[in-house]
Amino acid sequence: MDNTSNADGSGLDELVPSRYALRVGEIDVLVVSDGVLPIPAPVMAHNVDPAARAAWLENMFLPPEMLEWPLNVIVVRSGGRTILIDAGLGMDPDLNLPKAGRLVQRLQAAGIDLTSITDVVLTHMHMDHIGGLLVDGVKDQLRPDLRIHVAAAELKFWEAPDFSRASMPEGFPDALRRAAKRFVSEYHSQLRPFEEEHEVAPGVVVRRTGGHTPGHSVVRLASGGDRLTFAGDAVFQVGFDRPDWHNGFEHDPEEAARVRVSLLRELAATREPLVATHLSFPSVCYVSVAGDAFRCVPAVWDY
Repeated sequence: MDNTSNADGSGLDELVPSRYALRVGEIDVLVVSDGVLPIPAPVMAHNVDPAARAAWLENMFLPPEMLEWPLNVIVVRSGGRTILIDAGLGMDPDLNLPKAGRLVQRLQAAGIDLTSITDVVLTHMHMDHIGGLLVDGVKDQLRPDLRIHVAAAELKFWEAPDFSRASMPEGFPDALRRAAKRFVSEYHSQLRPFEEEHEVAPGVVVRRTGGHTPGHSVVRLASGGDRLTFAGDAVFQVGFDRPDWHNGFEHDPEEAARVRVSLLRELAATREPLVATHLSFPSVCYVSVAGDAFRCVPAVWDY
């Protein structure tokens, strides 16, 4: 036990796995954990009877009041480019989130230098997807020619975000606005907006889905006969069993549910693996249809 990580989280030798490598044809993929985010359980489904939500949580062996949402990002290498897909939470001094914001140290532990990143793809601009680039000192380590790909509709939304249909915990709306405003200000010259679909590198395509936010996007990887989808926040754990339950961070809950069902049906048909931000690390799984719902089938770890 001599090589355990430091109590302050600064150590690089950790007792829990925080990265998982796989290949999609000729594309290298690394799933990296940014830690976990504590969220009140009602946020996972605010349009249902509390008793139904409590029953689902009990059935899944999850605590009834507060959940710890995993935070996953992926690093992709294709065509000579190194692409970071989402950037984790970073640290917001006004929120007590001590178990998140680990991305930079875990990239370092994986031997990935920030200067090697040529592109960033943002599935959307919630702070747990952009905050890692707002950590002090990070921008200075990034390449001056870094390209940040994000849907034009997402940038437009954050000019005057409407949270009227969301149901977020106290403090989060202001934190989201603050992070998005700062991000656009600091990285404006490196933003590369796209309309509906854009190929970032060979076999790496980002496509806008909307729903969770107006510009929410998924990333599809394809090489040879292999495929993988990074779904961002289109799918949460409860979304397999109860795809019609509304997550509190969804800005258009009905559209988000439609997007979720459409994506899960497609993945069940193609049998390609799925990775998502808030599924348990490393979150690589397959989707099967179970009546009117779906089933998440964890992929066997590749040793």
